[in-house]
Amino acid sequence: MAALAGGFACIIATPAAAQEPGQQPTRAQQLMGDIAPKLAELTDEVLLGDVWERPQLSKRDRSLVTVSALVALNRPDQLRSHIGLARQNGVTEEEIVEAITQLAFYAGWPNAITAVGVAREVFKSDAGAARRENGK
Repeated sequence: MAALAGGFACIIATPAAAQEPGQQPTRAQQLMGDIAPKLAELTDEVLLGDVWERPQLSKRDRSLVTVSALVALNRPDQLRSHIGLARQNGVTEEEIVEAITQLAFYAGWPNAITAVGVAREVFKSDAGAARRENGK
């Protein structure tokens, strides 16, 4: 399950496209196509091809909404990849932490504490990756 959740940010970052002969499988197809091909297809065509591309909300706003929902539902495995995606979509660390703090009062203190731990892991991982990129 962690492999599936951890790869979800990669799914969203990959353009949706049906696999044609000679074409590389999408990230959704790689992660779940062997066991749940319809779910992979729906991920590619509906979630990525439609929902995340709708113009009414920016990808940044969609990321913040998704992170908030995952905090409220206490889904740390999925939250991990979506915090990373939110960072890629322009949501700052401070905004993520503030959203988690706000949610503590509406979604429960334990959910917020779990989410802060996940956020800390992601932020440290991002910082380590940035240091490696910069050669420091």
